[in-house]
Amino acid sequence: MSLTPVLAQIDADLTNSTERLLDLLRIRSISTDPAFKPDCDKAADWLVNDLKSIGAEARKCPTPGHPMVIGHIDGPGPHVLFYGHYDVQPVDPIDLWDRDPFDPAVEATAKGKVIRGRGSSDDKGQLMTFVEACRAWKNVHGALPCKITFFFEGEEESGSPSLVPFMQANRQELSSDVVLICDTGLFQSKTPAIVTMLRGLLGEEIILQGPDKDLHSGMYGGPAANPIRVLSRILSGLHDDNGRITVPNFYDGVPELSDELAQQWHDLQFDHATFLGDVDLSVPAGEAGRTPLEMIWSRPTCEINGIQGGYTGEGFKTVLPSKASAKVSFRLVGDQDPLEIRKNFRAYVRSMLPKDVSVTFKEHGASKASQMSTDAPEFEAARRALSDEWPDTAAFVGCGGSIPIAGHFQRITGISPMLIGFAKDDDAIHSPNEKYDLVSFHKGIRSWARILDAVSAK
Repeated sequence: MSLTPVLAQIDADLTNSTERLLDLLRIRSISTDPAFKPDCDKAADWLVNDLKSIGAEARKCPTPGHPMVIGHIDGPGPHVLFYGHYDVQPVDPIDLWDRDPFDPAVEATAKGKVIRGRGSSDDKGQLMTFVEACRAWKNVHGALPCKITFFFEGEEESGSPSLVPFMQANRQELSSDVVLICDTGLFQSKTPAIVTMLRGLLGEEIILQGPDKDLHSGMYGGPAANPIRVLSRILSGLHDDNGRITVPNFYDGVPELSDELAQQWHDLQFDHATFLGDVDLSVPAGEAGRTPLEMIWSRPTCEINGIQGGYTGEGFKTVLPSKASAKVSFRLVGDQDPLEIRKNFRAYVRSMLPKDVSVTFKEHGASKASQMSTDAPEFEAARRALSDEWPDTAAFVGCGGSIPIAGHFQRITGISPMLIGFAKDDDAIHSPNEKYDLVSFHKGIRSWARILDAVSAK
């Protein structure tokens, strides 16, 4: 089956493809608010009907929360599974939107046309790029170049509570040769990328207790233990003078970059001055001797996210507090074990406590990093296909954040997913006036058509 007429069909049908996306964007599928449960059901029904329109056997699958959507189209060659999510973030603050977030439209801007509306970039627009690519293949050839499974979730924006049990219960149906996930973006808004590294996340809250009540600092300052002072010493000791984290055995399981990947990242010519300048900073902090991209994508971190204790209201109060607390997060890479790090971190904190100060801890999640092996031939095939569509050569990249679905596929199905997306840095996902560039939507559809062709040839 030839790719060329499929790309021509995508170009010719762009107006209709856009209208279908706008129709899906009108559905208020906010998963975090129970008031919108009927809308989430409506979005799932819409997707089932749309998949059936391109010849898929599709159904809505109930869960304790919002439904999953599964569809299958048989075909030759490898079995490809595509994941996306149809739920969206709340729209607050509504007064900062320039239009009704669920009255989407194509708007002309100084940088080109954009699709404006909640979910346009995260993730309905990205989800529909793949569906539209499949539609074009079916319209031109009457069939797809490979077997496809569609897997759409309705709880990604609310923590995916039903996802893992559903995947475990339906492991056989969700098994495939290739997994594709479209919930990422272009590197620096222009370079196509396949994310192969996702950092894990560990959250810990430390609560120190000193005296049984707040004390007058004039009466007790000096002889009484001050939890804020103890907390400050603990937190300041988490990094050495070179920015390395001092928790015992913290770097166990942290790999070094391969020469090939390091060169790809170097060739991206990441502009860290602009990256920092956009938030009114100028000098890279963190580990000495590491590039900014290394620190964001392939190195672990320890960050203090919040501190509380004593009097923080207006004016001044000479109080010696009875409690002090901090929230600390660790971004993890490679084979770092979050539970082992939690144990070692807590032991470090306890070792820093004076006799009259006690500690309690609260857990705030623990997930391992995901690292996808690029040895499988479809990774390089997809990278070449993306490079054929976009002006810049595609690259294997990392991601500083965490996308749990990638790890779930690795652990439950044994397949390393390819994370490919076409969002831009200024898409305002989760924020007012979310948009998706029409070029991203158009070239995203063409990209998936090329990837299906390339993967099917392997």
